[in-house]
Amino acid sequence: MTARDAFDNFRKYVLGEDHEELWAPDVVIEAPFAAGGPRRHEGRDNFLAATKTSRESLPVRFEEMRNVVVHDTTDPNKIIVEYELVGTLLTTGKRESALFIVVMEVRDGLMTLWREYQNTLAMAQALGQLPGLDTDFAASEV
Repeated sequence: MTARDAFDNFRKYVLGEDHEELWAPDVVIEAPFAAGGPRRHEGRDNFLAATKTSRESLPVRFEEMRNVVVHDTTDPNKIIVEYELVGTLLTTGKRESALFIVVMEVRDGLMTLWREYQNTLAMAQALGQLPGLDTDFAASEV
């Protein structure tokens, strides 16, 4: 399975379609610009355990992944992907979308690196979670 195939497998996962295993046991998942949450998870089992509650309680039904642009790199196991994820908020029925850029590396068809760049504040605002967001990016007093 190529890196492009692995990303398509991820797309199926996000949209609730049948998919194969995504992550290698030693995967590193990073969200360098995440606000109010961990920015790095090491290991598939650690990631799944740490995010289980938030994934199960996310009030969104993802319906479409559009404007997907895949950038190949000189490493055949690494790609950079731009995409827009569209879903309906189950609490309001409103459709929202979010832009993502991902750096993904694979080994034997499984993701070993998932580095995701997104506007987490916009996501929190769309979900109505902005007022309670724990921001660690605010300027500190001098």
